[in-house]
Amino acid sequence: MQYKRKLIDHLIVELDVIYQTALTAAKRAYSTSIDKANIAENKYDTLALEAAYLAEGQAKRASECRADLDAIKNLTALECSQSDAIVVGALVRLIDQHEKPLSLFLTPVSGGLKFVFEEQTIVVITQSSPLGKQLLGKFVNDEFDFGNGQHKKSYRISGID
Repeated sequence: MQYKRKLIDHLIVELDVIYQTALTAAKRAYSTSIDKANIAENKYDTLALEAAYLAEGQAKRASECRADLDAIKNLTALECSQSDAIVVGALVRLIDQHEKPLSLFLTPVSGGLKFVFEEQTIVVITQSSPLGKQLLGKFVNDEFDFGNGQHKKSYRISGID
């Protein structure tokens, strides 16, 4: 349980960095959009308008990052045993057909984020992702295939924390 709490705390730090970066970008884009140097000189000069659109997009991105951060802060550090089914909040360990390990942290948000925690690479996936949907409800030693065509891989669930 302590490992999982430390993992969540580390993820919070990672997401906070992403949020702060998005917030800085939003502030910079807003400053550019209202800068007097960007006032249109003729009807073809759209720099201020483009900067305003960018500022709006950056503000939306910062808001989404903040929502992700809040969701992870509220994530419970579940204690999962090797006999439990995979649920949101589980750290899932897989081994592919080439015996290559993969560690996935199933969370409600921030899918695709990859980071190193205690010398181990962890990939965050959500329950709404194709892989997340396939993992939910599975158990240790279950096997499954994922992907299409030449990108198809076989996996075995080697552990759940």
